[in-house]
Amino acid sequence: MLRILDRLEEILISALMGAATLLIFVSVVHRFGTGISFLYPFLIQIHISWAQELCIYMFIWMAKFGAAYGVRTGIHVGVDVLINRLNDRWRKGTILFGLMGGALFTATVGTMGGKFVIELMSTDQVSPDLELPSWLVYACIPLGSYLMCFRFLQVAWTYYRTGELPHHDATHVEGIEVSEKAPIALGEA
Repeated sequence: MLRILDRLEEILISALMGAATLLIFVSVVHRFGTGISFLYPFLIQIHISWAQELCIYMFIWMAKFGAAYGVRTGIHVGVDVLINRLNDRWRKGTILFGLMGGALFTATVGTMGGKFVIELMSTDQVSPDLELPSWLVYACIPLGSYLMCFRFLQVAWTYYRTGELPHHDATHVEGIEVSEKAPIALGEA
């Protein structure tokens, strides 16, 4: 169970991205297939005008969970030029203050988003094409924000105990070993 929680963002983002890609592909094939005379009678009966709206919602959900992934892996935007010049004690305190500030901010956004979603649940408001309840569309705000808050707290706790922040190495590809015989891989070319 903890392995799934540790990789929750990757699982959700991958599933949403795969589904959105497939849906867009089907939509494009449908759009161009209706222009072929012998396919027209069959394809015109299939209505997928809702596909664009669903893909937009999927990408919004991906963005919310992608922000939590960014915090967990250390690829979230951060400016640490001045912080790195501080002595170790001040640096640690400043970083913990920033992480706790991020947790507080995302908890606030999650709470306000949750309140908004609860208010929407008592209305009959639906999305234009899919006619999904609007609260379902906006549920990504509290869910993504609370997950991001959890990741801020997780990173802060790890940093407090070990003094290490997650660091993303853009040159590292999982499963590929760097060879001493490959000067380009070592940045010597």
